[in-house]
Amino acid sequence: MQDPNILFPADGARVRSLAAALYDTVKALPIISPHGHTDPRWFAENKPFPNPTSLFVQPDHYIFRMLYSQGISLESLGIPQSGIHADPQATADPRAAWRIFAENYFLFRGTPTCIWLDYTFANLFGLSERLSASNADATYDRIAEKLATPEFLPRALFERFNIEVLATTDAATDSLEHHRAIRASGWKGRVLPTFRPDAVIDAEFVDFQQNLHQLGEVTKEDVSTWDGYLNALRARRQFFIANGAAATDHGHLTALTADLAPDGAARLYARIFSGKTQSGDLELFQAQMLTEMAGMCLDDGLIMQLHPGSIRNHNRALYDRFGRDKGADIPSSTEYVRSLRPLLSKYGNDPRLTLILFTLDETAYSRELAPLAGHYPALKLGPPWWFHDSPEGMMRFRQQATETAGFYNTVGFNDDTRAFLSIPARHDVARRVDCAFLARLVAEHRLDEDEAFELARELTVGLVRKAYKL
Repeated sequence: MQDPNILFPADGARVRSLAAALYDTVKALPIISPHGHTDPRWFAENKPFPNPTSLFVQPDHYIFRMLYSQGISLESLGIPQSGIHADPQATADPRAAWRIFAENYFLFRGTPTCIWLDYTFANLFGLSERLSASNADATYDRIAEKLATPEFLPRALFERFNIEVLATTDAATDSLEHHRAIRASGWKGRVLPTFRPDAVIDAEFVDFQQNLHQLGEVTKEDVSTWDGYLNALRARRQFFIANGAAATDHGHLTALTADLAPDGAARLYARIFSGKTQSGDLELFQAQMLTEMAGMCLDDGLIMQLHPGSIRNHNRALYDRFGRDKGADIPSSTEYVRSLRPLLSKYGNDPRLTLILFTLDETAYSRELAPLAGHYPALKLGPPWWFHDSPEGMMRFRQQATETAGFYNTVGFNDDTRAFLSIPARHDVARRVDCAFLARLVAEHRLDEDEAFELARELTVGLVRKAYKL
Protein backbone atom coordinates (compact mmCIF):
# COMPACT_ATOMS: atom_id res chain seq x y z
CA MET A 1 0.00 0.00 0.00
CA GLN A 2 1.33 3.43 -0.89
CA ASP A 3 2.27 5.58 2.11
CA PRO A 4 -0.27 8.42 2.60
CA ASN A 5 2.60 10.91 3.12
CA ILE A 6 4.29 10.26 -0.21
CA LEU A 7 5.85 13.44 -1.69
CA PHE A 8 5.13 15.52 1.43
CA PRO A 9 8.13 17.49 2.76
CA ALA A 10 10.74 15.35 4.44
CA ASP A 11 11.56 15.69 8.12
CA GLY A 12 15.04 17.20 8.34
CA ALA A 13 16.21 15.19 11.34
CA ARG A 14 15.14 11.91 9.80
CA VAL A 15 16.84 12.71 6.50
CA ARG A 16 20.11 13.57 8.25
CA SER A 17 20.00 10.43 10.38
CA LEU A 18 19.27 8.16 7.44
CA ALA A 19 21.89 9.83 5.23
CA ALA A 20 24.48 9.20 7.94
CA ALA A 21 23.42 5.57 8.24
CA LEU A 22 23.67 5.09 4.48
CA TYR A 23 27.07 6.79 4.39
CA ASP A 24 28.37 4.50 7.16
CA THR A 25 27.82 1.52 4.87
CA VAL A 26 29.81 2.95 1.94
CA LYS A 27 32.44 5.30 3.40
CA ALA A 28 35.09 2.56 3.66
CA LEU A 29 34.41 0.89 0.31
CA PRO A 30 37.33 0.91 -2.13
CA ILE A 31 37.89 3.79 -4.52
CA ILE A 32 37.40 2.99 -8.18
CA SER A 33 38.74 5.77 -10.37
CA PRO A 34 38.10 4.85 -14.03
CA HIS A 35 38.97 8.24 -15.49
CA GLY A 36 41.64 10.68 -14.36
CA HIS A 37 44.88 12.44 -15.18
CA THR A 38 47.39 11.38 -12.56
CA ASP A 39 50.92 10.71 -13.79
CA PRO A 40 51.79 7.01 -14.15
CA ARG A 41 55.45 7.94 -13.63
CA TRP A 42 54.66 8.51 -9.95
CA PHE A 43 53.73 4.87 -9.45
CA ALA A 44 56.37 3.45 -11.78
CA GLU A 45 59.27 5.21 -10.05
CA ASN A 46 57.69 5.46 -6.58
CA LYS A 47 59.87 8.41 -5.60
CA PRO A 48 58.98 10.96 -2.90
CA PHE A 49 56.94 13.94 -4.08
CA PRO A 50 59.39 16.88 -4.22
CA ASN A 51 57.60 19.45 -2.08
CA PRO A 52 54.12 20.68 -1.08
CA THR A 53 53.89 23.21 -3.89
CA SER A 54 54.67 20.71 -6.65
CA LEU A 55 52.09 18.34 -5.20
CA PHE A 56 49.21 20.67 -4.34
CA VAL A 57 49.49 23.87 -6.36
CA GLN A 58 51.35 23.37 -9.62
CA PRO A 59 49.41 20.39 -11.07
CA ASP A 60 45.94 21.54 -9.98
CA HIS A 61 44.21 23.97 -12.33
CA TYR A 62 41.36 24.36 -9.84
CA ILE A 63 43.85 26.07 -7.53
CA PHE A 64 45.93 28.20 -9.82
CA ARG A 65 43.02 29.38 -11.99
CA MET A 66 41.37 30.89 -8.90
CA LEU A 67 44.61 32.57 -7.87
CA TYR A 68 45.15 33.84 -11.42
CA SER A 69 41.62 35.29 -11.45
CA GLN A 70 42.74 37.57 -8.60
CA GLY A 71 45.77 38.85 -10.46
CA ILE A 72 48.36 36.41 -9.13
CA SER A 73 50.76 35.43 -11.88
CA LEU A 74 51.34 31.81 -12.79
CA GLU A 75 55.07 32.58 -12.87
CA SER A 76 54.99 33.39 -9.16
CA LEU A 77 53.43 29.98 -8.48
CA GLY A 78 56.13 28.16 -10.40
CA ILE A 79 53.81 26.90 -13.14
CA PRO A 80 56.13 25.55 -15.88
CA GLN A 81 56.33 27.70 -18.99
CA SER A 82 56.26 25.86 -22.29
CA GLY A 83 54.50 28.09 -24.83
CA ILE A 84 56.07 29.76 -27.83
CA HIS A 85 56.91 32.94 -25.87
CA ALA A 86 57.89 31.18 -22.66
CA ASP A 87 61.06 31.83 -20.70
CA PRO A 88 62.42 28.33 -19.99
CA GLN A 89 64.72 29.74 -17.31
CA ALA A 90 61.86 31.18 -15.26
CA THR A 91 61.56 29.50 -11.86
CA ALA A 92 59.89 30.22 -8.55
CA ASP A 93 60.92 29.19 -5.07
CA PRO A 94 58.45 26.50 -3.90
CA ARG A 95 58.19 27.96 -0.41
CA ALA A 96 57.52 31.44 -1.77
CA ALA A 97 54.80 30.05 -4.03
CA TRP A 98 53.28 28.19 -1.06
CA ARG A 99 53.18 31.43 0.92
CA ILE A 100 51.21 33.07 -1.89
CA PHE A 101 48.80 30.12 -1.87
CA ALA A 102 48.40 30.27 1.92
CA GLU A 103 47.93 34.06 2.00
CA ASN A 104 45.11 33.71 -0.52
CA TYR A 105 43.51 30.54 0.79
CA PHE A 106 40.42 32.55 1.74
CA LEU A 107 39.63 32.83 -2.00
CA PHE A 108 38.46 29.21 -1.99
CA ARG A 109 35.70 29.74 0.58
CA GLY A 110 32.49 28.06 -0.56
CA THR A 111 34.17 26.08 -3.34
CA PRO A 112 34.61 22.30 -3.59
CA THR A 113 38.37 22.93 -3.78
CA CYS A 114 38.23 24.14 -0.18
CA ILE A 115 36.40 20.98 0.88
CA TRP A 116 38.96 18.76 -0.84
CA LEU A 117 41.95 20.66 0.56
CA ASP A 118 40.61 20.84 4.12
CA TYR A 119 39.89 17.11 4.01
CA THR A 120 43.40 16.34 2.75
CA PHE A 121 45.19 18.65 5.19
CA ALA A 122 43.31 17.20 8.17
CA ASN A 123 43.16 13.52 7.26
CA LEU A 124 46.57 13.04 5.66
CA PHE A 125 48.74 15.56 7.47
CA GLY A 126 46.93 16.07 10.77
CA LEU A 127 46.62 19.83 10.30
CA SER A 128 44.01 21.38 12.56
CA GLU A 129 44.36 25.07 11.67
CA ARG A 130 42.96 26.66 8.52
CA LEU A 131 45.74 27.46 6.06
CA SER A 132 46.71 31.14 6.24
CA ALA A 133 49.62 33.54 5.95
CA SER A 134 50.44 33.08 9.65
CA ASN A 135 50.95 29.32 9.42
CA ALA A 136 52.21 29.05 5.82
CA ASP A 137 55.78 28.11 6.73
CA ALA A 138 54.83 25.74 9.52
CA THR A 139 52.34 24.01 7.26
CA TYR A 140 54.86 23.76 4.45
CA ASP A 141 57.42 22.21 6.80
CA ARG A 142 54.91 19.74 8.25
CA ILE A 143 53.81 18.54 4.82
CA ALA A 144 57.39 18.42 3.48
CA GLU A 145 58.45 16.34 6.48
CA LYS A 146 55.65 13.86 5.84
CA LEU A 147 56.40 13.65 2.12
CA ALA A 148 59.95 12.48 2.93
CA THR A 149 58.68 9.40 4.77
CA PRO A 150 57.99 5.95 3.23
CA GLU A 151 54.31 6.25 4.20
CA PHE A 152 53.90 9.10 1.71
CA LEU A 153 55.47 7.45 -1.33
CA PRO A 154 53.01 7.25 -4.25
CA ARG A 155 52.39 3.52 -3.94
CA ALA A 156 51.93 3.70 -0.17
CA LEU A 157 49.37 6.48 -0.58
CA PHE A 158 47.60 4.52 -3.32
CA GLU A 159 47.19 1.64 -0.88
CA ARG A 160 46.31 3.92 2.04
CA PHE A 161 43.56 5.50 -0.05
CA ASN A 162 42.14 2.00 -0.65
CA ILE A 163 42.22 2.51 -4.41
CA GLU A 164 41.07 -0.59 -6.24
CA VAL A 165 41.85 0.73 -9.71
CA LEU A 166 43.12 4.04 -11.09
CA ALA A 167 42.98 4.97 -14.79
CA THR A 168 45.25 7.56 -16.35
CA THR A 169 44.71 9.36 -19.67
CA ASP A 170 47.33 8.77 -22.36
CA ALA A 171 47.95 9.98 -25.90
CA ALA A 172 47.39 7.51 -28.73
CA THR A 173 51.10 7.39 -29.56
CA ASP A 174 52.30 7.13 -25.95
CA SER A 175 54.86 4.39 -25.31
CA LEU A 176 53.11 3.50 -22.02
CA GLU A 177 56.57 2.85 -20.61
CA HIS A 178 55.52 3.78 -17.09
CA HIS A 179 52.51 1.48 -17.21
CA ARG A 180 54.73 -1.34 -18.42
CA ALA A 181 57.21 -0.58 -15.64
CA ILE A 182 54.43 -0.77 -13.04
CA ARG A 183 53.33 -4.17 -14.34
CA ALA A 184 56.91 -5.45 -14.50
CA SER A 185 57.63 -4.35 -10.93
CA GLY A 186 55.27 -6.87 -9.41
CA TRP A 187 53.40 -4.23 -7.42
CA LYS A 188 49.75 -5.17 -7.13
CA GLY A 189 48.27 -1.69 -7.57
CA ARG A 190 46.08 -1.47 -10.67
CA VAL A 191 47.01 1.62 -12.70
CA LEU A 192 45.47 1.39 -16.16
CA PRO A 193 46.04 3.51 -19.27
CA THR A 194 43.16 5.10 -21.19
CA PHE A 195 43.33 5.58 -24.96
CA ARG A 196 42.97 9.33 -25.74
CA PRO A 197 43.27 9.80 -29.54
CA ASP A 198 42.32 13.50 -29.77
CA ALA A 199 45.75 14.50 -31.13
CA VAL A 200 45.35 12.18 -34.13
CA ILE A 201 41.61 12.42 -34.86
CA ASP A 202 41.00 16.14 -34.25
CA ALA A 203 42.40 17.96 -37.28
CA GLU A 204 42.42 21.23 -35.33
CA PHE A 205 44.72 19.80 -32.69
CA VAL A 206 48.16 21.44 -32.46
CA ASP A 207 50.76 19.73 -34.72
CA PHE A 208 48.09 17.45 -36.17
CA GLN A 209 50.04 16.54 -39.31
CA GLN A 210 53.12 15.74 -37.26
CA ASN A 211 50.99 13.64 -34.94
CA LEU A 212 49.68 11.63 -37.90
CA HIS A 213 53.21 10.92 -39.10
CA GLN A 214 54.17 9.80 -35.61
CA LEU A 215 51.14 7.49 -35.56
CA GLY A 216 52.35 5.95 -38.81
CA GLU A 217 55.87 5.52 -37.48
CA VAL A 218 54.90 3.71 -34.29
CA THR A 219 52.47 1.38 -36.09
CA LYS A 220 54.36 0.88 -39.38
CA GLU A 221 51.11 1.69 -41.20
CA ASP A 222 50.69 3.96 -44.22
CA VAL A 223 48.58 6.71 -42.68
CA SER A 224 48.39 8.59 -45.96
CA THR A 225 45.46 6.30 -46.86
CA TRP A 226 42.13 5.99 -45.08
CA ASP A 227 42.49 2.24 -44.58
CA GLY A 228 46.05 2.59 -43.33
CA TYR A 229 45.01 5.32 -40.92
CA LEU A 230 42.18 3.21 -39.47
CA ASN A 231 44.50 0.21 -39.18
CA ALA A 232 46.99 2.36 -37.29
CA LEU A 233 44.33 3.38 -34.81
CA ARG A 234 43.24 -0.23 -34.36
CA ALA A 235 46.84 -1.25 -33.73
CA ARG A 236 47.30 1.39 -31.04
CA ARG A 237 44.06 0.37 -29.36
CA GLN A 238 45.31 -3.22 -29.24
CA PHE A 239 48.59 -2.00 -27.76
CA PHE A 240 46.67 -0.16 -25.04
CA ILE A 241 44.50 -3.20 -24.35
CA ALA A 242 47.60 -5.35 -24.00
CA ASN A 243 48.78 -2.90 -21.35
CA GLY A 244 45.55 -3.05 -19.37
CA ALA A 245 43.36 -0.31 -20.89
CA ALA A 246 39.63 -0.57 -20.28
CA ALA A 247 38.41 2.58 -22.02
CA THR A 248 38.89 5.30 -24.59
CA ASP A 249 38.28 8.98 -23.98
CA HIS A 250 37.41 11.79 -26.39
CA GLY A 251 37.52 15.51 -25.61
CA HIS A 252 35.86 17.00 -28.70
CA LEU A 253 34.32 20.46 -28.59
CA THR A 254 30.92 19.14 -29.70
CA ALA A 255 29.05 15.84 -29.62
CA LEU A 256 28.52 15.94 -33.39
CA THR A 257 28.72 12.55 -35.11
CA ALA A 258 28.45 11.46 -38.75
CA ASP A 259 28.04 8.23 -40.70
CA LEU A 260 29.59 8.67 -44.13
CA ALA A 261 29.80 5.96 -46.76
CA PRO A 262 33.30 4.41 -46.91
CA ASP A 263 34.25 6.16 -50.15
CA GLY A 264 33.05 9.50 -48.81
CA ALA A 265 35.02 9.03 -45.61
CA ALA A 266 38.13 8.14 -47.64
CA ARG A 267 37.81 11.29 -49.75
CA LEU A 268 37.34 13.40 -46.65
CA TYR A 269 40.44 11.91 -45.05
CA ALA A 270 42.47 12.54 -48.21
CA ARG A 271 41.65 16.24 -47.93
CA ILE A 272 42.42 16.23 -44.21
CA PHE A 273 45.76 14.49 -44.69
CA SER A 274 46.82 16.78 -47.52
CA GLY A 275 45.73 19.91 -45.68
CA LYS A 276 43.60 20.95 -48.67
CA THR A 277 40.34 21.08 -46.80
CA GLN A 278 36.99 22.54 -47.74
CA SER A 279 34.62 24.49 -45.52
CA GLY A 280 33.17 22.21 -42.86
CA ASP A 281 35.72 19.42 -43.37
CA LEU A 282 37.39 19.71 -39.98
CA GLU A 283 34.15 19.44 -38.03
CA LEU A 284 32.83 16.67 -40.27
CA PHE A 285 36.03 14.69 -39.83
CA GLN A 286 35.79 14.88 -36.04
CA ALA A 287 32.16 13.79 -36.28
CA GLN A 288 32.99 10.84 -38.51
CA MET A 289 35.84 9.75 -36.26
CA LEU A 290 33.59 9.52 -33.21
CA THR A 291 31.43 7.05 -35.09
CA GLU A 292 34.51 5.16 -36.27
CA MET A 293 35.74 4.95 -32.68
CA ALA A 294 32.38 3.58 -31.55
CA GLY A 295 32.56 0.90 -34.22
CA MET A 296 36.04 -0.10 -33.07
CA CYS A 297 34.70 -0.45 -29.52
CA LEU A 298 32.36 -3.17 -30.76
CA ASP A 299 35.37 -5.03 -32.12
CA ASP A 300 37.77 -4.69 -29.20
CA GLY A 301 35.48 -4.17 -26.18
CA LEU A 302 36.85 -0.84 -24.95
CA ILE A 303 34.43 1.48 -23.17
CA MET A 304 33.95 4.82 -24.95
CA GLN A 305 33.84 8.10 -23.03
CA LEU A 306 32.91 11.44 -24.58
CA HIS A 307 33.70 14.74 -22.84
CA PRO A 308 32.41 17.55 -25.10
CA GLY A 309 31.60 21.16 -24.42
CA SER A 310 34.87 22.77 -23.36
CA ILE A 311 36.40 25.62 -25.34
CA ARG A 312 40.03 24.85 -24.67
CA ASN A 313 42.76 27.40 -24.04
CA HIS A 314 40.40 30.37 -24.11
CA ASN A 315 43.14 32.71 -22.85
CA ARG A 316 45.48 32.93 -25.83
CA ALA A 317 48.13 34.98 -24.05
CA LEU A 318 48.34 32.39 -21.30
CA TYR A 319 48.48 29.57 -23.85
CA ASP A 320 51.39 31.24 -25.63
CA ARG A 321 53.42 31.35 -22.42
CA PHE A 322 52.37 28.16 -20.65
CA GLY A 323 50.79 25.85 -23.20
CA ARG A 324 47.69 23.69 -22.76
CA ASP A 325 45.59 22.97 -19.69
CA LYS A 326 46.34 26.04 -17.63
CA GLY A 327 42.91 26.78 -16.20
CA ALA A 328 41.55 28.67 -19.19
CA ASP A 329 39.17 26.00 -20.51
CA ILE A 330 35.63 27.39 -20.47
CA PRO A 331 32.31 25.48 -20.77
CA SER A 332 29.98 26.10 -23.68
CA SER A 333 26.48 24.94 -24.57
CA THR A 334 26.31 21.55 -26.27
CA GLU A 335 23.56 19.84 -28.29
CA TYR A 336 23.20 16.05 -28.09
CA VAL A 337 19.92 14.81 -29.60
CA ARG A 338 20.61 15.65 -33.24
CA SER A 339 24.38 15.47 -32.90
CA LEU A 340 24.48 11.89 -31.63
CA ARG A 341 21.76 10.54 -33.90
CA PRO A 342 24.09 9.24 -36.66
CA LEU A 343 26.23 7.30 -34.18
CA LEU A 344 23.25 6.04 -32.17
CA SER A 345 21.34 5.05 -35.30
CA LYS A 346 24.27 2.85 -36.26
CA TYR A 347 25.38 1.48 -32.89
CA GLY A 348 23.08 2.74 -30.12
CA ASN A 349 20.92 -0.38 -30.05
CA ASP A 350 23.90 -2.72 -29.71
CA PRO A 351 24.48 -3.65 -26.04
CA ARG A 352 28.10 -4.49 -26.85
CA LEU A 353 28.81 -0.75 -26.97
CA THR A 354 29.00 1.33 -23.82
CA LEU A 355 29.16 5.05 -24.59
CA ILE A 356 29.48 7.18 -21.45
CA LEU A 357 28.47 10.81 -21.94
CA PHE A 358 29.65 13.72 -19.83
CA THR A 359 28.54 17.32 -20.10
CA LEU A 360 29.51 20.81 -19.01
CA ASP A 361 26.05 22.03 -20.00
CA GLU A 362 23.68 21.25 -17.14
CA THR A 363 20.68 22.42 -19.16
CA ALA A 364 21.06 19.22 -21.18
CA TYR A 365 20.55 16.81 -18.26
CA SER A 366 16.77 16.61 -18.19
CA ARG A 367 16.11 17.87 -21.72
CA GLU A 368 18.49 15.64 -23.71
CA LEU A 369 20.89 13.38 -21.85
CA ALA A 370 18.54 11.64 -19.45
CA PRO A 371 15.98 10.86 -22.17
CA LEU A 372 18.71 9.53 -24.46
CA ALA A 373 20.27 7.36 -21.76
CA GLY A 374 16.80 6.26 -20.67
CA HIS A 375 16.25 4.78 -24.12
CA TYR A 376 19.42 3.59 -25.90
CA PRO A 377 20.99 0.40 -24.49
CA ALA A 378 24.49 1.59 -25.44
CA LEU A 379 24.28 4.93 -23.67
CA LYS A 380 25.13 5.76 -20.04
CA LEU A 381 25.47 9.07 -18.21
CA GLY A 382 28.81 9.98 -16.70
CA PRO A 383 28.85 11.83 -13.37
CA PRO A 384 29.02 15.60 -12.97
CA TRP A 385 32.26 16.70 -14.51
CA TRP A 386 34.83 19.45 -13.97
CA PHE A 387 32.99 22.66 -13.04
CA HIS A 388 30.06 20.58 -11.73
CA ASP A 389 32.19 18.17 -9.66
CA SER A 390 30.80 19.82 -6.53
CA PRO A 391 28.16 19.19 -3.86
CA GLU A 392 25.61 21.40 -5.61
CA GLY A 393 26.51 20.05 -9.05
CA MET A 394 26.18 16.44 -7.92
CA MET A 395 22.81 17.08 -6.33
CA ARG A 396 21.53 18.91 -9.41
CA PHE A 397 22.60 15.95 -11.54
CA ARG A 398 20.66 13.46 -9.40
CA GLN A 399 17.61 15.72 -9.30
CA GLN A 400 17.53 16.34 -13.04
CA ALA A 401 18.59 12.97 -14.42
CA THR A 402 17.09 10.36 -12.10
CA GLU A 403 13.41 10.84 -12.93
CA THR A 404 14.00 9.94 -16.60
CA ALA A 405 17.19 7.86 -16.71
CA GLY A 406 16.93 6.23 -13.30
CA PHE A 407 20.03 5.26 -11.34
CA TYR A 408 21.06 2.27 -13.41
CA ASN A 409 21.74 4.25 -16.58
CA THR A 410 24.45 6.18 -14.73
CA VAL A 411 27.96 4.96 -13.94
CA GLY A 412 28.75 6.02 -10.38
CA PHE A 413 31.47 8.59 -9.77
CA ASN A 414 34.90 9.35 -11.17
CA ASP A 415 37.25 12.07 -9.99
CA ASP A 416 38.88 13.12 -13.30
CA THR A 417 41.79 14.77 -11.51
CA ARG A 418 45.53 15.44 -11.71
CA ALA A 419 45.59 16.18 -7.97
CA PHE A 420 46.38 12.75 -6.55
CA LEU A 421 45.89 13.65 -2.90
CA SER A 422 42.41 15.01 -3.56
CA ILE A 423 41.05 11.67 -4.81
CA PRO A 424 39.76 10.38 -1.42
CA ALA A 425 38.15 13.75 -0.68
CA ARG A 426 36.37 13.87 -4.02
CA HIS A 427 34.97 10.36 -3.64
CA ASP A 428 33.93 11.13 -0.08
CA VAL A 429 31.96 14.17 -1.26
CA ALA A 430 30.21 12.08 -3.94
CA ARG A 431 29.27 9.38 -1.42
CA ARG A 432 27.86 11.93 1.01
CA VAL A 433 25.80 13.72 -1.64
CA ASP A 434 24.40 10.46 -3.03
CA CYS A 435 23.46 9.30 0.46
CA ALA A 436 21.76 12.64 1.16
CA PHE A 437 19.76 12.32 -2.06
CA LEU A 438 18.72 8.75 -1.30
CA ALA A 439 17.73 9.66 2.26
CA ARG A 440 15.42 12.40 1.00
CA LEU A 441 13.72 9.97 -1.38
CA VAL A 442 13.12 7.57 1.52
CA ALA A 443 11.83 10.34 3.78
CA GLU A 444 9.39 11.37 1.05
CA HIS A 445 8.30 7.74 0.69
CA ARG A 446 9.56 7.53 -2.87
CA LEU A 447 12.06 4.79 -2.04
CA ASP A 448 12.12 2.03 0.57
CA GLU A 449 15.01 1.91 3.02
CA ASP A 450 16.30 -1.44 1.79
CA GLU A 451 16.39 -0.02 -1.74
CA ALA A 452 18.33 3.01 -0.54
CA PHE A 453 20.99 0.88 1.15
CA GLU A 454 21.33 -1.24 -1.97
CA LEU A 455 21.56 1.85 -4.18
CA ALA A 456 24.18 3.50 -1.97
CA ARG A 457 26.52 0.60 -2.62
CA GLU A 458 25.68 0.51 -6.33
CA LEU A 459 26.37 4.22 -6.75
CA THR A 460 29.70 3.81 -4.94
CA VAL A 461 31.19 0.66 -6.48
CA GLY A 462 28.63 -1.47 -8.31
CA LEU A 463 27.73 0.70 -11.29
CA VAL A 464 31.29 1.79 -12.04
CA ARG A 465 32.60 -1.77 -12.00
CA LYS A 466 29.87 -2.88 -14.36
CA ALA A 467 30.08 0.08 -16.74
CA TYR A 468 33.87 -0.05 -17.14
CA LYS A 469 34.11 -3.86 -16.88
CA LEU A 470 36.52 -3.60 -13.94
